[in-house]
Amino acid sequence: MSITRMMILGVVRILQPVHGYDVRRELLSWNADKWANIQPGSVYHALKKLVDEGALREVGTSQVGSRPARVSYEVTEKGYEQFRDLLSQYLWSAGESHVDPFMAAFSFLFEVPRQETVAVLRNRATQLRAANEGMRAAIVSGWAAPDIKPANVRWMLELNMARNEGEIAWCERIAKEIEDGAPYLTEELAARWALARGGEIPQL
Repeated sequence: MSITRMMILGVVRILQPVHGYDVRRELLSWNADKWANIQPGSVYHALKKLVDEGALREVGTSQVGSRPARVSYEVTEKGYEQFRDLLSQYLWSAGESHVDPFMAAFSFLFEVPRQETVAVLRNRATQLRAANEGMRAAIVSGWAAPDIKPANVRWMLELNMARNEGEIAWCERIAKEIEDGAPYLTEELAARWALARGGEIPQL
């Protein structure tokens, strides 16, 4: 929950006192569900947990018509210390703890037919290009203009685009190497793998 904790504490600090609904809406407006893997449905549970732990405090409730009452939150001193610790940790880290399911699956490349792997990589490149087009449109259209969004919003978009460009180039290069017959395993590992499979030779 560490990244979710940091994001929620940070948003509450910016907007406090703030309702849980507005915290959720703000995070979705940042697309944090995509780049920070914050699930919208987990926001209310996280808010309650942070209150229970003393990182947030409830400062009032309001109700409009027959709608459920909304609780307003503020960050406590303890919560601010946690926020600053997490902020420093993630700003200075190089993403060592980041878990990428694609990288995990790519570890077992020899289990996948070469043509499928090539298709996977080129499809990934296509998806990344589409994502970059969307971010580029947000910048060009003025959605991320300085008078509308803080400068770091545009900078974050540019960082994601740069990362995507690097991965697009990597996908295309590896797809070509696989098409050209680049071996997946060393001879020693291939022999051990084949022995464990009763003599069946993997895709080298």
